[in-house]
Amino acid sequence: MISIPFRRLLAGSSVAFTLAAPFALGHIDSEKPGAYPEFGTVERVDAGLDSRLAPAAKMELLATGFEWAEGPVWDPKGQQLLFTDVPENIAYRWTAAQGVAIHLHPSGYTGLMSEAPYEEGANGLMFDAGGHLVLCQHGDRRVARLNADGHTFSTLAGRFEGKRFNSPNDLVRDRHGNIYFTDPPYGLTDQKVGKELAIQGVYRIAPSGQVALIEGTISRPNGIGLSPDERTLYIGSSDGAEPYVLAIPLDANGHRAGEKRVFFDGTPLIKQGRRGGFDGLKVDVDGYVWATGPGGLVILNPKGKLLGSLLTGRGTANVAFGGPDGNDVFLTADDSLVRIKTRTTWVGAGW
Repeated sequence: MISIPFRRLLAGSSVAFTLAAPFALGHIDSEKPGAYPEFGTVERVDAGLDSRLAPAAKMELLATGFEWAEGPVWDPKGQQLLFTDVPENIAYRWTAAQGVAIHLHPSGYTGLMSEAPYEEGANGLMFDAGGHLVLCQHGDRRVARLNADGHTFSTLAGRFEGKRFNSPNDLVRDRHGNIYFTDPPYGLTDQKVGKELAIQGVYRIAPSGQVALIEGTISRPNGIGLSPDERTLYIGSSDGAEPYVLAIPLDANGHRAGEKRVFFDGTPLIKQGRRGGFDGLKVDVDGYVWATGPGGLVILNPKGKLLGSLLTGRGTANVAFGGPDGNDVFLTADDSLVRIKTRTTWVGAGW
């Protein structure tokens, strides 16, 4: 496994950051089974996990050497995985043929703000219905769309009621074109310098561009996902005192339709010594929730029952479905990119 610390790699590189880099950061030539090193362990708690993962399924280490990998999203058109390194202000791409290369720099801080924030880069990524990349930009404190030129951005939402967002973190869209996103303060210095809003909100951007507050009482809203029928919005809480996956009911138009509830409580896992609050999440086509959290990633059935975990042994930020058939799960785990084959796919994956 080739691992190149990114700062050292840049020191010897003259590549223009807005262009794709011609090198691979963590490339292994073959994608045949066994070509990548095994990584972590699969913990089976309930037999229901067999519907999601084959009994022999193993995690594979695809690349390492990042500062803090985040925001994976599969690009069906390019047959590549995009993901971010938040502290380095970079978005990467990974392909089985070429490994990892720089895809976009800067990704989250373009100089829009007068002072650079604590964490500059983009965090969550997604594609809109037109195939355009949409980013939660910590540094510019907005949700933005990458323009056709490949290096400039258009703001989709930068303020709520005249006040600048904290640092948009993760996002998901529904079939009507609504974009839901979380806005914790992690991108701000000391999580407070420059903070204009009194809350850490969950918001909806309508196709018209209007921004509405969905939820404002979660102390650290983070990952976000929708049930297959789009009537439940799931939120990962990364507050150590409230390590929950929360569920918020929605109506047919994407408006809130009731009180939030705890879908899954990760407190028992933390008491076992597993580190990490809930972060990124995806909901598969059958309504099972795949949420990064204590110990790595938990797999929950549609009723919130824990079926098993992917134990990575490190902070695990986010998750995405992808691959040629849509049934690969990719994890961004601290400094590493990890993959496991599954028996399902994501409702929003495009297959």
